[in-house]
Amino acid sequence: MSFEYLNKMPSGEEIKELYPLSSKLVEIKRQRDEEIRKVFEGKSDKFVLVIGPCSADKEDSVCEYVSRLSKIQDEVKDKVILVPRVYTNKPRTNGDGYKGIMHQPDPQREPNMAEGVVALRKMHIRVMEESGLTAADEMLYPENYAYLDDILSYVAIGARSVENQQHRLTVSGLDIPVGMKNPTGGDLNVMFNSVYAGQHAHTFEYQKWEVKTQGNPLTHAILRGSVDKNGGNHVNYHYEDLLQVTEMYAQKKLINPAIIVDTNHANSNKKYDQQPRIAMEILNSCNSNSDIKKIVKGLMIESYLVGGTQPVTGDVFGQSITDGCIGWEETRSLILNIAERV
Repeated sequence: MSFEYLNKMPSGEEIKELYPLSSKLVEIKRQRDEEIRKVFEGKSDKFVLVIGPCSADKEDSVCEYVSRLSKIQDEVKDKVILVPRVYTNKPRTNGDGYKGIMHQPDPQREPNMAEGVVALRKMHIRVMEESGLTAADEMLYPENYAYLDDILSYVAIGARSVENQQHRLTVSGLDIPVGMKNPTGGDLNVMFNSVYAGQHAHTFEYQKWEVKTQGNPLTHAILRGSVDKNGGNHVNYHYEDLLQVTEMYAQKKLINPAIIVDTNHANSNKKYDQQPRIAMEILNSCNSNSDIKKIVKGLMIESYLVGGTQPVTGDVFGQSITDGCIGWEETRSLILNIAERV
């Protein structure tokens, strides 16, 4: 054995006891969850935008970004629901690089995960307090959901995690919308198998307990494009792609069929500035086919205060240190354009 034991990690209950939600924030989450749930149940025609930085790296810039989002939310509230991306864990293709605030509360210091779980919860609470918005996060480690299970209104399962048994089973116990991305190889059947697993009941081990779940009927598909064996990117947001997934949903008879389309990653060929164009194409497809319009519930967009990306050692306030994001002016314009067209 070559493990060096550094810090004993606190439990979710311990962290929530130290940093509890106020009654005001509990009510904000209840109302937001109900509004978002109605979209995925087909009871609301509002369009969901899961939007924000690739990674939530610094609390001040993330909170500034989300506070700006909250002002736009007031302008588009009749058409669009904004769910800020506050992603505190980041998967890395080869294991190197910044892995999120959960690992490194300060991106320029050594990892400290015991401090990281405190930092991520405090940031999510501050986001809610200052903006009135509840957020989305990626479930990179299923056990860590316990640190945020009373806060999040949306969860994404990434392309590298979607085939993992523990992720699929854990999703079946959540009561908020969970998006299952297609795997990096693009196999849609893998994605649909994950949606099926998340929607059904299971008995398994979680948090050192044998647990039983009832299934999560809000589990759905996220299209993010794919990467072939030679490293080439292939999109899956075109009209024909959306129609294919719509037809596959009908064949599989899953509950609450829904698609969220990721406008970045392989769908943009890693060209973050193409996201507004891609978003408009998706809306054109929705508006030209009622079946597609009914099933595409929203988009996932990577956006921050300053466009582009910088090294982890960079000091530009509100610019991504992971994948490139569109900047604030582009973000505001895009949200308003989407609200006009849905």
